[in-house]
Order: sequence, then C-alpha cells, then structure tokens
Amino acid sequence: MSECNHNCADCASKKDGSCKSGTDFRAPANKRSSIKRVVAVMSGKGGVGKSLVTELLAVAAARRGLKTAILDADITGPSIPVAFGIAERATSDGDGIFPCRSQSGIGVMSLNLLVDNPKDPVVWRGPVIAGAVKQFWSDVVWGDVDVMFVDMPPGTGDVPLTVFQSLPIDGVVVVTTPQDLVSLIVEKAVRMADLMKVPVIGLVENMSSYKCPDCGKVHRIFGGEGAGRMAAAHGIAATASLPIDPQLAELVDAGRVEDADTSGIDGVLDAAVSGKKGE
Repeated sequence: MSECNHNCADCASKKDGSCKSGTDFRAPANKRSSIKRVVAVMSGKGGVGKSLVTELLAVAAARRGLKTAILDADITGPSIPVAFGIAERATSDGDGIFPCRSQSGIGVMSLNLLVDNPKDPVVWRGPVIAGAVKQFWSDVVWGDVDVMFVDMPPGTGDVPLTVFQSLPIDGVVVVTTPQDLVSLIVEKAVRMADLMKVPVIGLVENMSSYKCPDCGKVHRIFGGEGAGRMAAAHGIAATASLPIDPQLAELVDAGRVEDADTSGIDGVLDAAVSGKKGE
C-alpha cells in the first residue's frame, strides 16, 4: 500500500485480490471546518468555462442564503480570485490557513492567494499539485459551509483522481460546449465520475448560442447537439445552456462576477444542493 498510486483500474493488487478492500484515501478535513456538501465542477477539456460555471453556481448559492465556498483545484490555471476581485493574500494563524472572502462572503482558496506574484507560472509535477489540492482541504479553516464547489482542472488525470479519492465529493456538474468533438472529449469526464461512483448531477452547455443585439436573432455559432445527447444517455435531467454574453465577460474581467445574472443556472444549482439528478 505504501506504493499505491490510487489508480485501481491498473492496480495488480486490486486484480489479484491482495489489495485491502474498502481502503479510504480521503484526506481529513480541517478540525475547524464543517462542510455539509461538496460539488465538483469538471470537464474532460480545457477552455469550456468550468471556472465561470463554478463562480455562477457559488454566487447563486450565496444569494439563497447558503454559506458557500470555492476550492480552486485548478492549480496551474487559477482564475477564481480575479473574477471575484480578490487581490489580497490568504492569512494564517499558525494552525491553519484562512480563505479569502468575496464581497458577499463566499470563501475562496486558490494558489493565487498564496504566491508572491500571481502572474508567475506554476511549474510543478503532478504529485506536488495533487498534494496542494489536499492541503487546500485539510489545512484551510473553512468554518461552517453549506456547499463547497471545487473548480477542477481539465482532463481525467492525476489531480481529478486525487480530488475524487481525497475529498468527499457528493456530486459532479459537467461543463461542455456545443461542438460534437468537445462533447466526445467531455464525455470522458462523465465516465470518470461513473467509474469513481460519484453521481453526475448536472450538465451545463456553455457558449451555447449568441443573440444578435441588432436583430435579436439567436445564432448557434458552434452548432452541435452533443450536450443534449450526453445528458439523455446518462440520465442527467438538470441541464443549463449559457449563451455567449459579452456583458458577463466584462463583469468577470472586472472582478464583479457577483453582479452577474445567475438565473440560467438555477436548475443545475437545485440539483447540486439537493443531490438529485434533476428529476
């Protein structure tokens, strides 16, 4: 077990029966944290808007009066603090790290809140990145949290595997875009969640369309209907379609995502909070 890489699919000990069944790899939560529900936001591909969806879900949850937090597990591409206009560094009392707070009180922990220069690249190997994610869970004093959203890195590799096995993930929201090729890649994330026995409770199709400000006509720029087929194939009833919205992009760039309209994602938030697949 000391040499375990947490990859049960390729594990010889698992196949020959010598692995101790029921092994729990979950990292302990900070002793001053009480987190009721943890929802991961993931995709099999980068650039589809996972961070945006994470931000909108958190903002919508906070507006409902829920104590909300975001764990930014995208260590090499952290962007959550910028969207919330958080510029200060995280602090510590020697017994734990305190998350920064957005204007509405959302707790945020991201690597950009710990480094001297947020513009410097993170040139770390996978195990170090995975270790940082676990520290965000164990060493951060989150306090009382009703729902935590975990902004996952793209793909289905080492860090997503660490999140699934180290954190008590209650459900997954998958983010995609309309192109069939993207949907094909994103479905790998859905299948990874199934493999890890974590329910996919929502699917968000980002950049689904664009409404012309002059004529009012809605254009499906990227075409495709892959998201609908994917949701139907996996029994995901809680879905949302987010259009290309220049005003939303401006709010995020200005650090004012908390001023955004989140109504389009309410159905997925319902499923994320309740744990049901939107039935």
